[in-house]
Amino acid sequence: MAKYTGYKRAKDTGKAMKKLLGYMGLHKWLLLVVAILVIISTGANVTGTYLLKPVINDYILPGDVKGLIFALCAMGIMYFAGALSTFGYNRLMVKTSQKVVGDIRRDLFSHAQTLPLKYFDSHTHGDLMSRFTNDVDTIQEALNSSFTMVIQSSLTLAGTVVMLFVLNVKMAFIVLAFLIVMFWFIKWNGKRSKAYFDRQQEALGAVNGFTEEMVAGQKVEKIFNHEEEDMKVFREKNEALRVAATKALAYSSMMIPSIVTLSYGCYAVSTCVGGMFVIAGLLDLGTLAAYLVYVRQSAMPLNQFTQQVNFMLSALAGAERIFEMMEEEPEPDDGAVRLVRTTKDADGALCEIPEGKEPDEKSDYAWKSPDGMLTPLRGDVRFENVVFGYTPGKNVLSGISLYAKPGQKIAFVGSTGAGKTTIINLISRFYEIQGGRILYDGIDVRDIRKNDLRRSMAMVIQDTHLFTGTIADNIRYGKLGATDEEVREAAVLANADSFIRRLPDGYDTMVESDGANLSQGQRQLLAIARAAVSKPPVLILDEATSSIDTRTERIIEKGMDAIMEGRTVFVIAHRLSTVRNSKAIMVLEKGRIIERGDHDELLAQKGRYYQLYTGMTELD
Repeated sequence: MAKYTGYKRAKDTGKAMKKLLGYMGLHKWLLLVVAILVIISTGANVTGTYLLKPVINDYILPGDVKGLIFALCAMGIMYFAGALSTFGYNRLMVKTSQKVVGDIRRDLFSHAQTLPLKYFDSHTHGDLMSRFTNDVDTIQEALNSSFTMVIQSSLTLAGTVVMLFVLNVKMAFIVLAFLIVMFWFIKWNGKRSKAYFDRQQEALGAVNGFTEEMVAGQKVEKIFNHEEEDMKVFREKNEALRVAATKALAYSSMMIPSIVTLSYGCYAVSTCVGGMFVIAGLLDLGTLAAYLVYVRQSAMPLNQFTQQVNFMLSALAGAERIFEMMEEEPEPDDGAVRLVRTTKDADGALCEIPEGKEPDEKSDYAWKSPDGMLTPLRGDVRFENVVFGYTPGKNVLSGISLYAKPGQKIAFVGSTGAGKTTIINLISRFYEIQGGRILYDGIDVRDIRKNDLRRSMAMVIQDTHLFTGTIADNIRYGKLGATDEEVREAAVLANADSFIRRLPDGYDTMVESDGANLSQGQRQLLAIARAAVSKPPVLILDEATSSIDTRTERIIEKGMDAIMEGRTVFVIAHRLSTVRNSKAIMVLEKGRIIERGDHDELLAQKGRYYQLYTGMTELD
């Protein structure tokens, strides 16, 4: 019996089934073979039982041993063919289901990479991951067993009922009456067990969530002596789970015993009535024997069919969640300007390097417009009256205007929610502005392909993310074709080389669990080295040195100055000492620039920046 998954039913079962069948249709020939083998297997099982009638009437009762041996051999061959068919369709269905699930998982991952950041902002990581894990696994399990079992059970049940009427119409109504009672009981029991299983899932989620919070917050719990109160809350949640689980299992566990009891009752009644018919000469012994075997077979297909259909419906709910994500609109990109490698001809004019040709060290990048015009990539970024809000009617930026010339270091200072990180996100076109425009080397960023735009930048954020792989692999993530020497040069500039060399395997040290085997400062150094190896014209540092001591920070800044010579740097920092050497410092408040200038100019103004720097006020 398939396990209960706790899913709600699909909102639109027909639509989810249609899409799932679309994926299955990609392997229609394998499924056709599976269907044929299922029919052969079911036919052998149903027909083999019917052959008991001629075997008993024509060979056993008359004492025809030779005919009996021939009949038994024929039945053995038929059952063997059925067994081979069962083995065959099970193996083929496993292969087919893996292909279907592989296609779904591939398309889901591919589509997820095209979705805008706002989609991930509005969905929890756990919810998104459940699409790739729980939902996909449920579909896989349903296709592996439930799909073929539903077909086989329905064919076996239908074939059994038909053969009962073929053998004896009057006695067939006895089984039909019991089957109706069984069906009603399965439906009644399933409805109640599902209700309690849903409560169990909710209670289990509450227990797991509370336990996770308590384990993660052990220091807080202990320092405030909150153990007894937390234990009281846990007892309440645990008791709610126990009650729901007990009732759910009580209903589900009585399903098979009840069906078996009803089937025994049906068998007993059929045996008594059939025996009386044989004595009265209304029924022959062979027909009764075959009939009673069919009676024993009738209950199991019904039970299996109901259970597997319920599981299929739960799987369709998971499929619906997957297909809903796949129907989300991908991130729009109407840009036509591309980023290309260029070199200079004898006259000093820019020339595009053809794809496939290895660029030399003197090559550079340029923007190529649809008309073929080449614009050197310099890193000149300008905001002109930019208006933006994450939600309609609530602006985060209100008419922001600023510029950053190539090679300038621009810093943003302000309270949380002032719009500092938002400006960074807009430069990368993670979100689309509602008003104004952003120019990159004189080109509206909306006219530049997003992948090319982002390829011209590198970003180091506070919450460093490292990938499974070696130290060198994580640095090389910034430039996949970087040589080992380039990787080491980037690490030296980021001041990461010294600690990397002290690791047991140096640059070949494996990074585990998002860098769990490294300190926070070491992880940030690797992130800075990753940005350094790409040598971008624009570098974005969003609290990039928040977990690094001031001495290391000064060394990193010297390395960064060497890396970013002639490039543009945007810095967000709460530590004001890190922005002193910026060409321009923008002080933001409630989506507006309230002060701008270099360090000395802002101190002379004795405004908000002066108050922050001297400690008269603090950042919120």
